[in-house]
Amino acid sequence: MSKTDVPSKAREYFLPQLDGIHNLTIREVDVPQPGPTEVLVKVHAVSLNFRDLIIAQGTYPGPKHAGLVPCSDMAGEIVARGAAVTEWAVGDRVAANFTQAHLHGDITRPMLDTALGGSIDGVLTEYRAFPADTLVRVPDYMTYEEASTLPCAAVTAYNALLGPAPLKGGDWVLVQGTGGVSVFALQIAAASGANVIATSSSDAKLALAKKLGAQHLINYKTTPDWEQEVLKITGGRGVDHVIEVGGPGTLTKSLDAVRMAGWVHLIGFLAGAQGDASDVPLKVLFKAAQLRGILIGSRVQFEDMLHLFSAREIHPVVDKVFDFEQAQEAYKLLESQKFIGKVVIKVSKQ
Repeated sequence: MSKTDVPSKAREYFLPQLDGIHNLTIREVDVPQPGPTEVLVKVHAVSLNFRDLIIAQGTYPGPKHAGLVPCSDMAGEIVARGAAVTEWAVGDRVAANFTQAHLHGDITRPMLDTALGGSIDGVLTEYRAFPADTLVRVPDYMTYEEASTLPCAAVTAYNALLGPAPLKGGDWVLVQGTGGVSVFALQIAAASGANVIATSSSDAKLALAKKLGAQHLINYKTTPDWEQEVLKITGGRGVDHVIEVGGPGTLTKSLDAVRMAGWVHLIGFLAGAQGDASDVPLKVLFKAAQLRGILIGSRVQFEDMLHLFSAREIHPVVDKVFDFEQAQEAYKLLESQKFIGKVVIKVSKQ
């Protein structure tokens, strides 16, 4: 597509109020012109994260504001570029880094203030301009729908398992549930030769986890003391890494399940922000455990992750794809938690 094919008007969603997904509203806006160091991207697909749901509901503890264009994760096609952009061409398939200014190294407060769909307007729009250095190239073997799932969940899982303390073949990894981050962590761990234990409340979801490479499965509804089962599976040692997405409600159990000096990667709070975590400091101390909060990752980590995905031809797990006009239905499926992997909105019909 050449620049002459770009329309002057486009549609986007915004949230006039933050008290429920019923506020998701479509409006017509001018298509932005890319600045000298920017590219204009035609958005083909957007995927949803738990963060998007609680931002719409007004309960997200991080930055947000009424009038926000929601969502952080997209994949699309460059349709125009600024005069100073040389690294990208019209027609290139790209995804945008979640935190626009987090290009490499540790995250900082100013970087955090550039998080899409929270601190700044997001990507649930037909066209959006991005700084050229915030984009990564989408692998040829992935569809736009698959690639749209990568910026938050996949990079978060990669940062956890292959960040400061990279997992090794033969390590033990515990993943909680079968949401986006957990499924990507399972796929990354399996591709890296680790032993994976997966938990879920659904035997059907556990069956899929097994197909994706999990060697051990625990239904936490029928086995509520799942941390004891983890210790049994590992011969009393515990796991090297825990993908902790439950929050305060599951953190104590995760610390019981991790090995001495192992890593618990704090990623979400799907089990709720409330819970008795009063014994966490002593558990961390007397296990010499590494408790690490993760806020997605850098563009460099995104690129490194794509090398692994391409080498193993890892395909993201997409549960269902909704049309652009069905965004509220997509959010409702996300809210129900009756899905595996990721929920996607197809923005472009081409």
